[in-house]
Amino acid sequence: MKKKIFAALLAATMVASSLVGCGSQGASSGSSADMKVAMVTDYGDITDQSFNQSTYEACKAFGDANKVDFTYYKPEGDSDAERVAMIDKAVADGYNVIVMPGYAFAGAIKETAETYPDIKFVALDVSEYDLEGDASNFDSKTYSNVFSAVYQEELPGYMAGYAAVKMGYTKLGFLGGMAVPAVIRYGYGFVQGADAAAAEIGADVEINYAYGNQFYGDSDITAAMDTWYQGGTEVVFACGGGIFTSAAEAATKTGGKVIGVDVDQKATIDGSYGDGITITSAMKGLQATVNTLLSAIKDGKWDSYAGQIQNLGLVSADDMSQNYVGLAESTVWTDSFKEADYKALVADMVNGKVKVSNDSSAEQPSATTAKINFQGNIK
Repeated sequence: MKKKIFAALLAATMVASSLVGCGSQGASSGSSADMKVAMVTDYGDITDQSFNQSTYEACKAFGDANKVDFTYYKPEGDSDAERVAMIDKAVADGYNVIVMPGYAFAGAIKETAETYPDIKFVALDVSEYDLEGDASNFDSKTYSNVFSAVYQEELPGYMAGYAAVKMGYTKLGFLGGMAVPAVIRYGYGFVQGADAAAAEIGADVEINYAYGNQFYGDSDITAAMDTWYQGGTEVVFACGGGIFTSAAEAATKTGGKVIGVDVDQKATIDGSYGDGITITSAMKGLQATVNTLLSAIKDGKWDSYAGQIQNLGLVSADDMSQNYVGLAESTVWTDSFKEADYKALVADMVNGKVKVSNDSSAEQPSATTAKINFQGNIK
């Protein structure tokens, strides 16, 4: 009730021209002068070399290029209440487009979307599962002023597995966080890509596969990674929040390598564990997503996105910057897998020559050429 009273008072005192209508509330004028963009960080800062930083940089670049007012807000802590407080403040300050990176915003979106029907909410990587627990429970009318992008994780996972084998690595590992759908899709895509490359070049490829059952590294998971690397594993795709710390720590002891996830993690991992550890990262295109949505809002096309959760993937066989998934620009190309080879792979995926399954229903991944050592949960 307090929230609704606050919203009503706010609506009465805000200058009408500063608000941009959305969804059933009306079409945008398309004027960048009426558009004010605020990003709210999840709980980290804009220098986290992850979702917050990537989103901030994309929003700022858009604002600078289009003369759109942009700022960001950082919650005081990691809770729905503190994220909601920053959304409240952004709205009170006159910002009418709120950009939110990461699944941690699900609770805040549920609490604020209907409270502020004239505000456009752009969420990154917040799924129906995060919002409602099940896709069948998602009601677009409830979220008529919200757009969220989720990603086809199996595609960059495939690219990473294919690239690793083509680069000459034959002893691979996949260390997932928790076995949630997004992590499983990354892992199963990774196996598919490694398996395809193994078949192409006739390599004997082995893949250790496990979940930490948490999204952070610790001594137990590091010990498991020590066993992998010391047993011959050459590179591990560490997929799930901060779980990469265990893989990277173990890799330093044997000269092993790591593949990052979601964003380009080379600076984060190499900066803490040694230059050259990260050979690539399987990425979600946050910058491309931000550009697409903010451009749509500026151009009065918000209604094409409002009330939707879209599963984004590859859209261009030629321009990698337009794609919503891909490998990092910092990828360490080799003689056996050059950047041109990567672009050719992307083109084949876009054109349908290479098909990647997104089925995550099987209890464990399978392969036809590569050998998989499935170990379930480490903890």
